[in-house]
Amino acid sequence: MLAESYGLDFYRIYDAVTQEYPRMRSFARAGFAAGPCLLKDTLQLSAFSSNNFFLGHAAMLINEGLPNFIVTQLRAAGLSKSTVAILGMAFKADSDDNRSSLSYKLKKLLQVEARTVLCTDPFISDPRFVSLDQAVEQADVIILGAPHSAYRDLHFPVGKKVVDIWGFWRQSQDHANVAKESN
Repeated sequence: MLAESYGLDFYRIYDAVTQEYPRMRSFARAGFAAGPCLLKDTLQLSAFSSNNFFLGHAAMLINEGLPNFIVTQLRAAGLSKSTVAILGMAFKADSDDNRSSLSYKLKKLLQVEARTVLCTDPFISDPRFVSLDQAVEQADVIILGAPHSAYRDLHFPVGKKVVDIWGFWRQSQDHANVAKESN
């Protein structure tokens, strides 16, 4: 979020600090961190440390703020007139587990801001979801909520804004981290 706020490419920075530097191999990538254990484990560590686990609290605040950040970034690009599709509603890739998924928080925020919000997920059965083809076809903005392997080889029509907070498509296609028009 900090890199994006300054117009910088997080993954360019990531590549610079991890390239040929084994000690940075575990440097975290961007994306939603969610699931039922995140809150539970952070609270347990905080209680164990007599509420002196400020790093955990800060990490949760930043993570929970990511959907707000995405909406704020898109607002400047005419979000109120846009149809937005969220691809992947599970809290992690190739899973049907939607517990505490930030994709749902993002969906709620977008429902207030965007003209229409479409959701799709190959692992979660929900009658309100649309097909992947319908989501990609109808959306002006496409947001990757969960980096399911089924989305790896997707190609988007010209003019779509693609929000890939995971850096999932950056190797295979020319997608930016937030709100870049597809080529």
